[in-house]
Amino acid sequence: MSSGPAASRDDPDVDTDVVVLGGGSAGAVVAARLAERGVDVVLVEAGPDYGPLSGGRWPAEILGAAMLATTHDWGYGSGPVPGRAPWTFERARIIGGCSAHNGAIAAVGHRSDYDAWGLPLWRTDVLRPTFAAVLDRMRVRTYTRQEAGPFHARCLEAAVSAGWSVDTATFAGDLCDLDAGDGFGLESVNVADGVRWNTAFAYLDPVRSGTGLRILDETLVDRLDVAPSHVVVHARRGSAPVRVSAQTAVLAGGVYGTPAILQRSGIGDPADLRAAGIAPTHDLPAVGRHLHDHPMVNAGRALGPAMREWLDDAARAGFVPEEQTLGKARSSLSADGVYDLHVFPVCASTQTQLTQGRALVEVACMTPRSRGRLHVVGPDPLVAPRIDHGYLTDADGHDLAVLRDGLRLAETLLDQPALSGALVREGPRDLGDAALRRDVQHYYHPVGTARMGTDPATSVCDERGRVHGLERLVVADASVMPTVPRANTNIPTIVVAERIATMLSAGLTAPS
Repeated sequence: MSSGPAASRDDPDVDTDVVVLGGGSAGAVVAARLAERGVDVVLVEAGPDYGPLSGGRWPAEILGAAMLATTHDWGYGSGPVPGRAPWTFERARIIGGCSAHNGAIAAVGHRSDYDAWGLPLWRTDVLRPTFAAVLDRMRVRTYTRQEAGPFHARCLEAAVSAGWSVDTATFAGDLCDLDAGDGFGLESVNVADGVRWNTAFAYLDPVRSGTGLRILDETLVDRLDVAPSHVVVHARRGSAPVRVSAQTAVLAGGVYGTPAILQRSGIGDPADLRAAGIAPTHDLPAVGRHLHDHPMVNAGRALGPAMREWLDDAARAGFVPEEQTLGKARSSLSADGVYDLHVFPVCASTQTQLTQGRALVEVACMTPRSRGRLHVVGPDPLVAPRIDHGYLTDADGHDLAVLRDGLRLAETLLDQPALSGALVREGPRDLGDAALRRDVQHYYHPVGTARMGTDPATSVCDERGRVHGLERLVVADASVMPTVPRANTNIPTIVVAERIATMLSAGLTAPS
């Protein structure tokens, strides 16, 4: 290990045991876990670090969990898309990453998701203790019936009358049960007293002093030089170059940032790299490929006058989240008898930007078969990569068919007396392929661009996160997931980071 702490963040050259690139949902976890185990760690984050929660410097929109935060965004997008508006792919450029600006919905998915990865270290029964520890660390709780806002309280009633499986004693959901099936209920969230509890609070704050952790914020990673004995990170802080040398580099830049760093370092498909003006250094064609997310569409109704008044009164009185209820359902295409749809209402007040005075029921395909890719267009880290999720492009039309089934469920929910009397009925939702392709959005859950596997031709890392052929490079974020779980991916991403940090520290701290 290093003989002492690294230099200050203003020094151009820093030496350390491990450098973690990205301080988001995953990177904050890896850095903290290594630091508390005695490893000297430098955490490099492109966005700001507002320090501990107790310092009082965090912006209000980041702390408040009532709705999605819109500041501190990377600005990723699809560029022009024929026949529809471009997509924006929101990712947070801030310590804590997407856990600092997301909907704070805590879900774990189904055991079949992880078992299907086919990797012994990631079987569900191996992961159970880590999931339990993460749920505790992230202060996950389930909304109570008394906390349900005016709209979501009626959604619970509507779900019962529509025939959903609902525990009417508690109306609580089971999003954090790896063995649970379909049903409808109140959501589980990582929200503490109205504050979105992010990984900076949960993991970094306890180790900010008294450990070998150093945080370099506002520092953008350019590229890596990988040698047999160490890795050199080339970065920028403003206009000043920063160089970090470490025995091991952990990439936690997220599903868009991690493959872009690899590609700018010459690691990827040689033909793609040469086309971008980058000299190949390591042939690994899967970098940036296998990109996928849960595609999402929605049904919606305008708010009636009474619902508008109820919502605005509730919002003035206290905490009224946009999201509080969620249904898991099986479409007619469910191949394994497990839910493959999320059907979830969204509405908080007439002022919210997301719904613009409407009540929406979002529908997401949780087992997408469509795949896309990401690739950089040049060596400049200030230029965003090209991102093509390939939504609804699977050859057999599976994703379209699942969404169509989900929209029928959404319309049935909206038609129930508990909701229909408070909303303005509109014409029937167009369920045709063209309409779904025009309207499809993302569910903020990208994965796969540095997927784990055993074959270097189709994967980027082994099951310990080590980049094939470059074991001093480790990936520890959602990009390693071979397929997306049936869940909002923040909790699973933290589990990935916990597991890889444990595996990595076992080697770093072993007696020599």
